[in-house]
This record gives sequence, structure tokens and C-alpha cells, in this order.
Amino acid sequence: MALTFTRSGTGPPLVLLHGIGSSRQAWDPVVEKLTDRFEVLSIDLPGFGGSPPLPSDVEPLPSVMAATVAAFLDSQGVVTPHVAGNSLGGWVALELATIRRIRSLTLLSPAGLWHGRSPLYNRISLRTTRWFARRFTALACSLVRYRAGRVIVLGQTHGQPSRISTAYADTAVRAMANCPGFEATMKATEPRCYRAGPPVDAPVTVAFGSRDLLLLPHQSRHLSELPPGAHVEKLASCGHVPMADNPYAIATLIIAATE
Repeated sequence: MALTFTRSGTGPPLVLLHGIGSSRQAWDPVVEKLTDRFEVLSIDLPGFGGSPPLPSDVEPLPSVMAATVAAFLDSQGVVTPHVAGNSLGGWVALELATIRRIRSLTLLSPAGLWHGRSPLYNRISLRTTRWFARRFTALACSLVRYRAGRVIVLGQTHGQPSRISTAYADTAVRAMANCPGFEATMKATEPRCYRAGPPVDAPVTVAFGSRDLLLLPHQSRHLSELPPGAHVEKLASCGHVPMADNPYAIATLIIAATE
């Protein structure tokens, strides 16, 4: 299927995958710091941003999304890319690494590292955010014009919401409000978790924000499920979606992971 994407820069390919209820624009603060080293492809996952959802008879599992991304990369002539993913995008990136060769894997607050079902706290948090964004889109977009409003609206997902630009915050709200794939993706992922398969033949770097209020350490960060040899770091003062909290730190992390 056709996926909406943005392609910029020159160098080895770097694929960026966003989280649930988000879009490729979540990576915008980081992209400009990467394009002098990489050909960057920021992709909207099926049912998010500008990409259409999967057919109604296809369950949007992370593995299915990974296969969709792999087919899309083939259509674009992208071979052996570096891959970075945030939240659901991190889970999809892990699944992608099992079905095609990649050069490196950078995971920012990857989803799926819980045992059994997704924790109730995660499900309530995400569904509440979706409910508010859909029913009060105009109000939320008005609130994020102000620093205090950005703290109220984006405080759970971002570590430093008052420092995020109004335009970025507005885009984040509208992405959550308007994505047609949210409910089906939640339904597909809630009863499942990521389970490590064969070793990933590429360096794996994982980082969680010190202010990640969605993936709690005792519930959603069972690192034993990561590929063997994964390097784990902490992102100071960053939240669950860290790209706008500290673009320099995220770009530096990705560059280091690819070397």
C-alpha cells in the first residue's frame, strides 16, 4: 500500500517511525539535524498522518505494519536502512528488523516491552488522550498557544512541553484527533506484547526519557525482551515523545547508534 512520507537529505537511508496517534511530523525537530548525514525518510504508519488505514479485514499488528513498511521501502528502492522508532514505531522497528536486514536500530521509548496485555494504565492514558483530542480539538489547539496550555495538553507525553513550539503542539493534537487507525491499532496491540525472536544482526540502541510518564519502569520496560546486546540509555529531561524535548540529544543518539 502507499504510505505518506517525507524524504530529504543525502547519505545512507535512515527510516523514522512515529508512535500511535502521531505522525511523521513528530520527527521534524530532529530531521533537520540529520539530513547532512542521511537520506531521511519520515513515514506515516498505516492509519496515521496522511497514510490510509489497512483494509478492514487486516489486523494492524506491529508485525503487519512492519511488513507494510518493508514493502514500501522495497518500492522506494531503499536497501539496508538505519531505522529509528518511537513508541509504537519502536515496536514496529523491532518487528521490521526480524524480516529484513537493517544497518542499525534506535528505539526511543519503544512500546511492547510489557508482560502479557498492555498495562491498564497505558490503555486508559492513551484512550483518554484520544477522547480529549477528538472531542475538544479546537479547545486543545487554543490551549497550546500558551506555555501553560502546552503543559496541560502535552504534559504526559513530553518532558518539556512549555518549550515546544505552538505549531508543533498544534500538529500533535490534530494528529491524535484525526488519525483513522487509532482504535483498530489499540485493539490489535492491547492484548499483545513484543517477544524477542532471532538475534538482530545490527547494533541496537534503546533510550527512555527520564520524564516518560506513559511507559512506567515497573510495567512497560521489561528489557529482557530486547535483542541480546542492546545498549540502553536514559534521556535526561525528556518525555515519552522526546524528539521535540531535546532534538540535539536525539540526533546525537541516532548518529552514535549508526556509527
